[in-house]
Amino acid sequence: MSLGAHLAPKSDSPASGRYETDEGGIFIFDRSTPRPLLKFEDDPEIWVLQPAPGPRGDVIYRNDLGEEMLRATSLGGMTVFTEKRPDGSPAALDGASPPLRIAPLSAGALFRVFYQASVRASRAAQHQIEFETREDAEAATAAAIADAALVASDALADMSANPKGKALLARIFDVVIAQGGKPNVAMQKGALVITIVPAQGVFGRPSSRLIERAAGAR
Repeated sequence: MSLGAHLAPKSDSPASGRYETDEGGIFIFDRSTPRPLLKFEDDPEIWVLQPAPGPRGDVIYRNDLGEEMLRATSLGGMTVFTEKRPDGSPAALDGASPPLRIAPLSAGALFRVFYQASVRASRAAQHQIEFETREDAEAATAAAIADAALVASDALADMSANPKGKALLARIFDVVIAQGGKPNVAMQKGALVITIVPAQGVFGRPSSRLIERAAGAR
């Protein structure tokens, strides 16, 4: 089992718990999987975290960009780090929560997700951005492809919040969800190509922040 699987913020805390910060924000921290998962109530993205030992017996949880997102102390304290609160917000367990999973999706419903992602990204960039996939979508892969598309649209929307990001959006016209042996992001002649491993679910795709870095925004 991973380090995160052995850690509990409290000795009696559930494997998947709902936490509230001092400012009233809500997030789910799920340790029921081989690598811990984190999801904020006001954000659809599920973050895959990598636990590592910290000072004084703390455990630090980082995203795939190496950024600290969560810290748990040996005494049961929990601190969550966000872009709005980079210094951290203390959080307390509010109760058990269902585990974090990608919802099943039919192949037909995938195209509606692509349309929604395209509308959001196009609005952020102020020009048309198309979403497509290089492989035929099947029932076994549709949910993972849709999840990657929504995360990508989230990344592009975040980029539009500052002048540098807006300038970078001007060179993106397509988002392509491809399948491969490991998660990856690359810019290819105006296309943002996101490679996922559908069989790995949420563990097989890059985070929105890694997508932003590949686009040059981080």
